[in-house]
Amino acid sequence: MAEVFLTKRVEFAAAHRYHQEAWDQGRNRAVFGACNNEPGHGHNYLLEVTVAGQVDSTSGMVVNLHDLKKVLEQVLEEFDHKHLNLDTPYFKDRIPTTENIALVLWGILTTYPIIGRLEKVRLYEDEDLFVEISARTDRARGGGQPEVRLTKCYHFSAAHRAYSTQLSGEENLRVFGKCSHPNGHNYVLSVTIRGAVDAETGMITDIPALDHVVHDRVVRRLDHQDLNHDPDFSTRPTTGENLTALIWDLLAKSIAAGSLERVGLVQARDLFFEYRGAGAECPSPSTGGR
Repeated sequence: MAEVFLTKRVEFAAAHRYHQEAWDQGRNRAVFGACNNEPGHGHNYLLEVTVAGQVDSTSGMVVNLHDLKKVLEQVLEEFDHKHLNLDTPYFKDRIPTTENIALVLWGILTTYPIIGRLEKVRLYEDEDLFVEISARTDRARGGGQPEVRLTKCYHFSAAHRAYSTQLSGEENLRVFGKCSHPNGHNYVLSVTIRGAVDAETGMITDIPALDHVVHDRVVRRLDHQDLNHDPDFSTRPTTGENLTALIWDLLAKSIAAGSLERVGLVQARDLFFEYRGAGAECPSPSTGGR
């Protein structure tokens, strides 16, 4: 049997402050904004831990869930309801950004063989921001600090009509169904950046700069618009596939720090698109109708 992946989710609450001691107050404020406010601020974090392995023939499990839960409770005891800058030993020489917190948790969890092979750690700061570290990226760094993936989500609403000028009215109805008529969606766009964590800032990209680029190039252009009137859809249907590829093209050369790895687009609860650019790995399959 091939390996099976098991993911356990656990929540904890913690406070932190972004502050670089080597900088003056002006630079700290310019780089970190409100996250530099004293004495700090807090989040309800959600941690997802994925382990992988063969299914044990006796227990029928990849790992004993009791053991995994016990390890996570023990590890998070140092973080839960703590001020990470002041109450933990891990952030004396680095800023407790979401990236660095995930790196610390990854490093700690790799020391527990009882939980099996650690495959991935994903840490949500809130519903629209999470970072991810995986065994694949850890190995790719040759045993050094693994690369981190940061995903930020954005929201916009738009109308469209899935319609091809190359098809007749009947053919459009057959291909696109009800979506050949005008309709609209509340889209959720996820933008994933990959890179190494900067030693000074503790981040892989400038999030306010990323927000500005996404809002300026994507959200402002598409939000509360009819996509069929967008010039980039003058010769192609306004499908989720084409929209996701367009968003990639709008962002690919505009990311100031880190590398754009993928964009995802939720069109409906049962329909998600993902695009990684030409020549990259195939995107995850989507399900459902348009």
